[in-house]
Amino acid sequence: MANLRNTIPEKTIERLSEYRRTLLSCHKQGITHIFSHVLAGIHGITAVQVRRDLMLIGFSSDTKKGYDVKVLIEFINNILDSEAAMNIGVIGMGHLGQAITKYFNSKGLKLRITAAFDIDPAKVGSTIDDIPCYHMDNFEDVVSNKDISIVILSSPTKVVSQLVIPIINAGIKGVLNFTSAPFNVPQGIVVENYDITTILEKVAYFVKENEENNNN
Repeated sequence: MANLRNTIPEKTIERLSEYRRTLLSCHKQGITHIFSHVLAGIHGITAVQVRRDLMLIGFSSDTKKGYDVKVLIEFINNILDSEAAMNIGVIGMGHLGQAITKYFNSKGLKLRITAAFDIDPAKVGSTIDDIPCYHMDNFEDVVSNKDISIVILSSPTKVVSQLVIPIINAGIKGVLNFTSAPFNVPQGIVVENYDITTILEKVAYFVKENEENNNN
């Protein structure tokens, strides 16, 4: 599967994650099969796109009853998940960092937030949903002891540049950046910059465009 993972486009990986969440919800409801056009409709794409994504990962067992939900979940698990759970750290325990921590570990994924980091004395030493918060001075040691490979940045934007060296030195392999400052590191570290302000402004722009078009 390792070589296959390297050939899957980024957008397909995103859709596979979305498909899995839908399939897990279907499974909980007792739904055993789902057609490609139904899955497509839920995600606002075409059935052709769904079939293309699944064919790309080698899944093509569509029958007259549709895809077997349980089998497809297991197949996507094999593509997206590593054999062992990956440990995650959250840097910045303000409102966003706490919300992410409280939300994430309830999802039952092979991704676990195991530590949080901050410099605020009021937060250091506390726990959020049983996740301990450590001082950033201990970042490298905690990352090593807890085998953390991914960090989520929810810190103030102004300190992001100060986190580059600690993250590199700690051997972090992936970063999900929720701040508005781009996080640039050498090749070898996977970075996803997720600027909520930019995304919200994009949504607002298209809302405005739709309203103007409807009024014309």
